[in-house]
Amino acid sequence: MNPPILSIEHLSVTFNHGQTVVDDISFAVYPGETFALVGESGSGKSITALSVLRLLPPNAQINAQAISLQDKNLAQLPEMELCKIRGRQIAYIFQDPMSALNPVMTIGQQIAETVNLHFSLPAQALQQRVLELLQQVEIPNPQQRANDFPHQLSGGQRQRVMIAMALAGRPDLLIADEPTTSLDVTIQAQILALLKNIQQQTGMALWLISHDLALVSSVADRVAVMQQGKIVETGVTDVFFSQPKHPYTRKLLNALPSITHVKTSAGTTAPPLLQVKDFCCYYPIRKGLFQRVVDHVKAVDGVSFELHAGKTLALVGESGCGKTTLGKSLLNLLPHNSGQVFMDGVALHELSGEALRKQRAAMQMVFQDPFAAMNPRMLIGDIIAEGITALYPEVTGKERENRARQLLQQVGLPEEAASRYPHEFSGGQRQRICIARALAVNPRLIVCDEPTSALDVSVQAQIIGLLKTLQREQGVSYLFITHDLAVVAEIADDVAVMYKGKIVEQGTAKQVLTQPQQAYTKKLLSAVPVLRAA
Repeated sequence: MNPPILSIEHLSVTFNHGQTVVDDISFAVYPGETFALVGESGSGKSITALSVLRLLPPNAQINAQAISLQDKNLAQLPEMELCKIRGRQIAYIFQDPMSALNPVMTIGQQIAETVNLHFSLPAQALQQRVLELLQQVEIPNPQQRANDFPHQLSGGQRQRVMIAMALAGRPDLLIADEPTTSLDVTIQAQILALLKNIQQQTGMALWLISHDLALVSSVADRVAVMQQGKIVETGVTDVFFSQPKHPYTRKLLNALPSITHVKTSAGTTAPPLLQVKDFCCYYPIRKGLFQRVVDHVKAVDGVSFELHAGKTLALVGESGCGKTTLGKSLLNLLPHNSGQVFMDGVALHELSGEALRKQRAAMQMVFQDPFAAMNPRMLIGDIIAEGITALYPEVTGKERENRARQLLQQVGLPEEAASRYPHEFSGGQRQRICIARALAVNPRLIVCDEPTSALDVSVQAQIIGLLKTLQREQGVSYLFITHDLAVVAEIADDVAVMYKGKIVEQGTAKQVLTQPQQAYTKKLLSAVPVLRAA
């Protein structure tokens, strides 16, 4: 075997408060291979990668016997020498492309800036190199897109731009930190195929950081598992997944949702809780000096469906198909153009003002990003009780406080969490808090917008289990918006598939997931990563 391109020996990372987040780990990455580092959120995966390039904050103490990039020990290099390696020999794709890209620079300018750091090119050659990189990551209309800003691109396109910037220095090693988190299955498959194709073309090594074990099984050559800062198991992919040795590895594999676990739904003769008929949300496209309306974006185009009490309807489809717009506009959080919405026989589309406010308690929403959905300056107890304060002003402060603490226990958090702030919790805990807030006013319907998309498999399994328990005990109904079909199989009674603003297929979960009728549904199912074992 060739010598490793990167070798890490006895690496530890400790922060000033005394917490050791990476604890004496060693591993190597070899030329041309795909090495995957997996584990739950908080296990130390990203800290390990960032410590290699010394991108951690000043309060982090990095100790290592050696961090060797071929013949250079990165642990002993001065900062100026390390700057020449960052982006040139080792490139990094960060987890959240929107926060990693500069919002006031075009993507062409940002890629050109990266190229300029490592290569001295005249203006025309630089522009040509930018277009080549955009073509390499398969961005359509690269000349036009080079002038766009990050907010004008979809999540998948922003991820491609991040890859283009990483490839600009022609690196020997590419570190990809959760490069497909929150992307729908078809875009995820495209990004992975793109990375593997570029790897074959250039011969670079790929270090993949992920919590998605099914994804890892399909692309990695070797896998290492981290738990609480330590590497507990390492192995060749096929052997690793077919014969896991460590109990923690087996726990992660057992928590993995599977599309084969399709829920069998019992029929019901009761009238539907939610009825949606010919629902439309159009957004005007304006052009010219006077900004005249020249066309419309049909975000939701004539959608109809029913949801029964105590049941879960999964709304699935790719990013941009209109799922979230539909969910928010059903609750009158976004305006809609036409259509009818009945909640337990009440025509919501005819209500406004105080009449609509009185119906709010029956309908709540769990948003996709729990951290952005909470006021960072408010205590958790106040966040949970916020809906009670708004909808039931007659409830006393003490009663609200007791209700908040009761709900925290109900979603598996300690009562004392009420006196803490959102930033003190993990992603899974914040999602539980948002579920508690939605439950505070005893709703009959909860719209769950991608509630598990960015969570690792064990926390994801906990949230799904919690939602099922609450439904069983309280009879609450869920409109579950997601792109993860394996999660759909675990929780949904019925499924509606959206494509370009329309529902193209709907039926029971078993019908849609095992006997799809439409080509688009078959395409989604074929893109779902499947756990590969020998």
